Amino acid sequence: MCCKVIFFYCCRFDGLDAMAEHEEFLPHKTGGKKEIHFTDFEGKTSFGMSIFNLSNAIMGSGILGLAFAMSNTGIILFLVLLVFIAILSAYSIHLLLRSAGVVGIRAYEQLGNRAFGPPGKMLAACVITVHNIGAMSSYLFIIKSELPLVIQAFLDKENTGEWFLNGNYLIIIVSAFIILPLALMKQLGYLGYTSGFSLSCMVFFLISVIYKKFNISCPLEDLHHNDSSIVRGVTYYVNRTKTAYTVPILAFAFVCHPEVLPIYTELRDATKKRMQSVANISILAMFVMYLLTALFGYLTFYGAVESELLHTYSRVGSGDVLILCVRLAVLVAVTLTVPVVLFPIRRALLQILFPDKPFHWVRHIAIAFCLVFIVNLLVIFVPSIRDIFGIIGATSAPSLIFILPGIFYIRIVPEEQEPLLSRPKIQATCFAALGFIFMVMSLSFIITDWVTGESRSGGGH
Repeated sequence: MCCKVIFFYCCRFDGLDAMAEHEEFLPHKTGGKKEIHFTDFEGKTSFGMSIFNLSNAIMGSGILGLAFAMSNTGIILFLVLLVFIAILSAYSIHLLLRSAGVVGIRAYEQLGNRAFGPPGKMLAACVITVHNIGAMSSYLFIIKSELPLVIQAFLDKENTGEWFLNGNYLIIIVSAFIILPLALMKQLGYLGYTSGFSLSCMVFFLISVIYKKFNISCPLEDLHHNDSSIVRGVTYYVNRTKTAYTVPILAFAFVCHPEVLPIYTELRDATKKRMQSVANISILAMFVMYLLTALFGYLTFYGAVESELLHTYSRVGSGDVLILCVRLAVLVAVTLTVPVVLFPIRRALLQILFPDKPFHWVRHIAIAFCLVFIVNLLVIFVPSIRDIFGIIGATSAPSLIFILPGIFYIRIVPEEQEPLLSRPKIQATCFAALGFIFMVMSLSFIITDWVTGESRSGGGH
């Protein structure tokens, strides 16, 4: 049902799109030849590999907190919110692709430039850079905290200060020997294989969560006696006052917009309809994974589920080999996602610093090395950066999902095609306004947590 709704909602505009997009970039005539653009080259990435890359970009560490989110909202409201956010995400990508098709540009920053000039270009590049650096840092924080515990469990020994059990050393090693080499690939499409493997690790995680539902018989009974706010058994409707916290968590669960246009650029036989299909399938696949993970994780522990699902399993039995393998699989998935997130940052920096320069390996390698180096420094030396990233996520994520696609669409699509008071532009206006609402909500929740001293409920992207 969700698939049909997404496809119907996003493909209904194809009649207008056919007028604006000529299967490839719109021609820019210069002496009878097509003008060369920064993003203008023949795409060679297959349809399937593009789905792997976009799905991997969508899949974030926040999946570990969705069972806790369901415990806050109840099953029915969680399902309604998840369907609603998935449809909005597909519509948001439609706005981006529609804008790109009108002007023949497949770079987020250049859309900003076309809509608002250099300030718009700078704004889009800065939002993408800040958001994705935050995402990279969150992934490396997971590696820093979880990898030593996994190694320690496999070796069955106490942590007595050995270097190979030091999280700071481990993230440097992982960054140098896995993340950086993958980030040096010339095109994002080459990461399709590692993205596919990363997704298979998360499928293993999902299968394990489903298996554990029938293998664990409510092992945390003692918690039900210590917290009167926890309701025993299945909750179908709202059961906590923290329900509102779940809305931005779910809204950010489908953030992949900085990667959409780079993947579109490299897609073989690229058209808006073909790229929209890539987006729809990716969103649908993640919708299913999110729903099943949240549902079976919640039904395993009910009100005793923690904000990080793997921590809840660890309380059941730290020596569980399956859970140990699951934690390792999640670490692999997180590690292989970092290079995919790095590509849009490098493209944004190239758009700002070298907009008219052709591809050069020295710039390509130098930017990747500097980004990995800076993120490693952040993770090593700034242990209390969680609140900073909370502010970044609360501002950049709504901008990328709602605000920028909406206002770019309004500014870029000519009024001859769609007047300002036409239904598509009114919808885009409401969509951007919804982004401001999400931003205000998220910032309010974070400030409330600071004032009251409560801990936030679950992870972000």
